[in-house]
Amino acid sequence: MILNYKINKENHYITFCKSNKLDLISKSIEKIHSDKNILFIFDSKVEKRIVDLIHEELKLSGCNIYTFSCEGGKVNKNEKLLFKIIDFLIEKKFTKKSIIISFGGGVVGDVSALASSLYLRGLYYYCIPSTMTSMVDSSIGGKTAINYRKITNSVGTYYHPKNIFILEQVILNLPDREFFSGFAEVIKCGLIDKNNILKYLIKHKKNLIKRNFSNLTKICSLALKKKLKFFLNDIYEKDSRLMLNFGHTFAHAIEMAVENNLKKDFIRHGEAVGLGILCELFYANKSKTKLYYNVHNLLKEFYLPTLLDLQKIKVNSKKIQNDIYKNIFLDKKKIDKYPRYINIKNIGKPSIREIKDFDFLNDVIIEIIK
Repeated sequence: MILNYKINKENHYITFCKSNKLDLISKSIEKIHSDKNILFIFDSKVEKRIVDLIHEELKLSGCNIYTFSCEGGKVNKNEKLLFKIIDFLIEKKFTKKSIIISFGGGVVGDVSALASSLYLRGLYYYCIPSTMTSMVDSSIGGKTAINYRKITNSVGTYYHPKNIFILEQVILNLPDREFFSGFAEVIKCGLIDKNNILKYLIKHKKNLIKRNFSNLTKICSLALKKKLKFFLNDIYEKDSRLMLNFGHTFAHAIEMAVENNLKKDFIRHGEAVGLGILCELFYANKSKTKLYYNVHNLLKEFYLPTLLDLQKIKVNSKKIQNDIYKNIFLDKKKIDKYPRYINIKNIGKPSIREIKDFDFLNDVIIEIIK
């Protein structure tokens, strides 16, 4: 299945590839007028067998393939990795007609796309997401970024991949935690607009958990189409696209607090988004409504946390709590003295609001820390 969309009159694609359809990658590359040089950037932690399969397929395009291995953890979403990639492009004399292909999660995708947008002011970029979160969210939309000075996504551009390839082999080989983490973004898409996403999740839960590719293709396409609806008329996030940040004001604050205190990858982005959704529902309604509990239960159905469980590690939970509070005020949506979040009281009716009740904000944060 292929989803086609246009940005500034240029065609872009999302291609779902079954195990026997990897030739769609080389065929897509053959159609563009490149200089036949490809930099294949991949996360060193993804399964080598799949990396090799993609590499062999890329050779069939008749291009010169250069490989670049890197670690995709959030601690590496920084200027060091960015300039390593750019230095490599300079060393190998890549041109504006050259191609970057990334194979990894949100970190590898974001940094590779940012390098693609900056080097010679832009070259061809293709994305092969390796996590569920990147498949249903970060791979599409054109957002590129690194974290700088301990602020999430503080340096970035908008640059769209020519084609995104979602591979059955990748989904089948994902660790359970990485697989389920992506469903938080799917649930988010089911809440910000009236659609069939939540009903589909509930009705086909067993098949989705078993990783049936047909069902996963359907739920991914539903979520991606919803994201397309919100960003195509607001590429630079001035209005409607902001709704896609539902849950993220709190999620990014949680991620930054945990990373800065623990110095390790304790929480996945999708897990933080699930917690952030609960926080924003709680804050918006000033209580735990029926919708809050429905979402709470749905997160649990897909093995996502509903509390930030710090009991198993030696960490000052009070410090984490205070840092989450402070990080809320660093959120990129903030345009005045008050941070903004996405307010939802009923499914399909999101609105942008400011966080002004600081006492209750603290109560919300305390509620999600165990």
